[in-house]
Amino acid sequence: MTSQPLPTVRLKNAWRSSHPWIFQRLVEKPAQRPKPGSIVDVVGIDGAWIGRGFYNGHSRIAVRILERDPEIAVDAGWFADKIAAAVRLRREVLRLDEVSDAWRVVHSEGDGLSGLVVDRYGDLLVVEYFSAGMFRHREWIHAALREQFPGCRFHGFADEHVQKQESFDFRGTEPAAPAIISEHGVKFRADPAGAHKTGFFADQRDNRQWFAQQVAGRRVLDLCCNTGGFAVYAAVRGAGEVVGVDIDQDVLDIAHGNAKLNDARVRWVQADIFPWLRDAAAAGERFDAVVLDPAKMTRDREQVIPALKKYLDMNKLALGVVKPGGLFATFSCTGLVSEEQFLDMLRRAAFYAGRTVQVLKVSGAGADHPFLADVPESRYLKAAFCRVLD
Repeated sequence: MTSQPLPTVRLKNAWRSSHPWIFQRLVEKPAQRPKPGSIVDVVGIDGAWIGRGFYNGHSRIAVRILERDPEIAVDAGWFADKIAAAVRLRREVLRLDEVSDAWRVVHSEGDGLSGLVVDRYGDLLVVEYFSAGMFRHREWIHAALREQFPGCRFHGFADEHVQKQESFDFRGTEPAAPAIISEHGVKFRADPAGAHKTGFFADQRDNRQWFAQQVAGRRVLDLCCNTGGFAVYAAVRGAGEVVGVDIDQDVLDIAHGNAKLNDARVRWVQADIFPWLRDAAAAGERFDAVVLDPAKMTRDREQVIPALKKYLDMNKLALGVVKPGGLFATFSCTGLVSEEQFLDMLRRAAFYAGRTVQVLKVSGAGADHPFLADVPESRYLKAAFCRVLD
């Protein structure tokens, strides 16, 4: 049991859910408000103990349940056990070290650690805080991670909008030096302090590998190429010609470096994909394989319909430059867009483009990004690999 009594938070309504989030409207305001991110005991309307977790009176998510056994304290040892279990899954079950030294160590609710994401890039661990509770207990988290990765370096950060929502203040850590990582034999520079969110998107590992195995000798286009993951893979795996397009020159500079690391030939183009694709289609440009992997479109539920419209427009244009019989790989990392909505958008994009799309494979993030069946919010990446038949 915990050594001293924790503050108690009472719910206003009956609670029967196994989801770790409890929203503010369901929680009685405690007489003495614990600081954002404090560990509390949660009791039901009838006073029966429900769980133990983080409380935040400032956030829409008032409670994040971490532990449902009243005998188990949420302390430094609890974090050490949870993080050790997450690492065992990656190392012993998924055996990720055999293919890469870049993988997600902790995937928030998917690993029972609501509000915490940790990515590994060689000896560099990037720790991202999505809740005041995880930020408040960061020393425990660092100690637990050091046990698993002796001698590791840390880079910590939290998005501004998260800090505002969760009411904590974190200016980030000193910028960490980049790491050179390897994935299926392809090298990349992961630079979390640079132009790009966590330094590298390990969630696309399996998708990059699958796509690259289809493109030897082919002409490949990587749209919204970011730091060049799909383009570099394609070039390394023997594509005949590879073009990578992105609007952001900073990420293209990193992409150019990634190609160089692998002695890979890629033509990088700094452009907005909308006019670029219109011009390419008008000029009769056609590619054997096209990737479309845009950044997250929205975090706001009210903006899902406009986001789907934007996906529709860019997919329609991208389909216009795929050769008949060619491969089209399209992605969405907007968590608020469901797989059903994404595939329906693809159906409509094909209709408006006048193309017939044969879906070969639907997938998502790698297995190091698990989600709980009762917490679908952790599932954000949607992938569709298609043949364009006419």
